[in-house]
Amino acid sequence: MARIGVISISDGRDHVHARNAEFIRGKQRELVRSLTEAGHEVVEGGEAVATNSLAVSVAREVAAAGVDVTVFSYAVWSFPHFTMLAADATRGPLILLASTDPTEPGLVGMLAAGGALDQIGRAHTRLWGAPDDPALAAEIGSHARAAAAVASLRGSTFGRFGGRPMGMNTAVANTDQWMRQFGVDVEEIDQYELVLRAEKADPGETAKARAWIEAHAAGVHYDGDKLTPELLDRQIRSYQAIRDIIAERHLDFSGIKGQPELTEHYATMDVTEAFLNDPYDWNGPKDVHITATEADMDGALTMQLFHKISGTPVLFADVRHYHADRDIWDLCNSGQHATWFAARSDDPAQNLAKVNFYPEVFFFPAGGASVHHVAAPGQMTLGRLTRKDGRYRLQLMLGEFESYDDETNEALMRQSTPEWPHAFARLDVPGEVFLANFGANHIHAIPGDHRAELRAAAKLLDVELNEWTRAV
Repeated sequence: MARIGVISISDGRDHVHARNAEFIRGKQRELVRSLTEAGHEVVEGGEAVATNSLAVSVAREVAAAGVDVTVFSYAVWSFPHFTMLAADATRGPLILLASTDPTEPGLVGMLAAGGALDQIGRAHTRLWGAPDDPALAAEIGSHARAAAAVASLRGSTFGRFGGRPMGMNTAVANTDQWMRQFGVDVEEIDQYELVLRAEKADPGETAKARAWIEAHAAGVHYDGDKLTPELLDRQIRSYQAIRDIIAERHLDFSGIKGQPELTEHYATMDVTEAFLNDPYDWNGPKDVHITATEADMDGALTMQLFHKISGTPVLFADVRHYHADRDIWDLCNSGQHATWFAARSDDPAQNLAKVNFYPEVFFFPAGGASVHHVAAPGQMTLGRLTRKDGRYRLQLMLGEFESYDDETNEALMRQSTPEWPHAFARLDVPGEVFLANFGANHIHAIPGDHRAELRAAAKLLDVELNEWTRAV
């Protein structure tokens, strides 16, 4: 889950601190127990802060443990300058937490400390409640997971295979801005490297992979033209090549341009991208490696943030069509959906049993397999980091993926590109609001409601939050 530091702040008068010490310890025990029961690792400060020197030493001790977020706990009135000193010794995100027990002025201590931090411009989050309240622990956990996800971006490397695809401005970001704002470096890699390495890939593994796909998929629909065993092998070898480059160059997440060079002259990257984004391949379980099609940089950055928060694969899709009569969006993109989304099972066989590998369509003369399925139903968090006038914003909404009977699914898919994967989404935002304001053609999704974590992440990343609901 997360590693959370807890430091209790006290009164600086010896006789008052002595009177309050056990009360403070009791509130801290309740908080630590609640966070631990929620699955978090808690690092406690050695003692309550009641002097200047303790403010510094205790904060440094907790910070040295590598916590994702530090909670300053206020059970009583606390001298605000202790918070200032402790905050200066704590480089990570801060939560000021006030106990709402009315027998002691914890709220007063928190507000005094928060106001002091405001005066010096130190960002923090303020929470309040009973320390043993599971809802409060959940809220702290959301902030901690967001902090861990944001911290994971700093020092990471994005592998960009190819340049801007088909004039797509929203797929290209400023590398200086990425480093300054997110701490992410960009490694530029020519797609020719992929082709060269793919031709040298281990043929034994390629054969093993194709046999595994043929054995587990709902169907591999060879047509002798756009999809042949040789073309599927080429796609698998492309996966092997990218995987090896990722390992050698220590890439944390990636994007592949694909169009038009590879899709015109080599093969589509659908199989490559799908299995990079999956938590498994023919060799067994593996880490998800977030990979965006069309080398979409802001798409990949969104996906990496979503993945670090949820721990799951992340959907990448075009906003293809709005079925106004059903209030349903068809989120469809050539092969980019990880096969995991077909059933969202830990067992790849259950997912692949719902996946068909169809010949690619006229968009892609080089051919290859499209990785087709209908995404499994369930609650989803959807959104994307987009830019307006050079400034990042997180556009965020809740939704539901829906699936229907085979006849209805087929009828809906035939209205766009049936060979591609589809997610039928009911968004918690009016269609006219979405279409008038969404800042890209690509959208991303993870299972469950992760809006609390993403709200916190937006604040930590200093990006504007555009959160949409039906009330808008």
